Amino acid sequence: MGGHVNILSVLTGAIVAWLFGAAYYTTLGKAWMAAQGKTAESCKAEFAAKSGLAKFAPFVLSFVGALITGVVIYGILTHSGLWSLRAGIITGAFCWLGFVLTTVAVNNAYAGRKVMLTVIDSAHWLGVLVIIGGIVGAWGP
Repeated sequence: MGGHVNILSVLTGAIVAWLFGAAYYTTLGKAWMAAQGKTAESCKAEFAAKSGLAKFAPFVLSFVGALITGVVIYGILTHSGLWSLRAGIITGAFCWLGFVLTTVAVNNAYAGRKVMLTVIDSAHWLGVLVIIGGIVGAWGP
């Protein structure tokens, strides 16, 4: 990457992707809980039992993960030399197909989780990767 990352494009992509995730899981919250075999009450009880910092750690981790994803997609686009909205979206989609979908599906299969959990979670990550890839790719180096 030559030591240079367009941090503004990465930060913007991470913010938009994080907001997408919030809207996505707010919309699909009941289906997501059901796919885990949980209820709203059991999730509220789990949340209430956590310490203050532990309650918000997943949200912070999601944002940090989006930042790292943005830097990695930036690196891939830098090495390919392809900078455009289309190239970013395709890169994000390929990363999702090759790394995220396969990992989520395998992990959930071994854990005996419902297929719907894989569908919901992996579709979220497709959105995240396409959003970040599109923003970083369109913004350019």
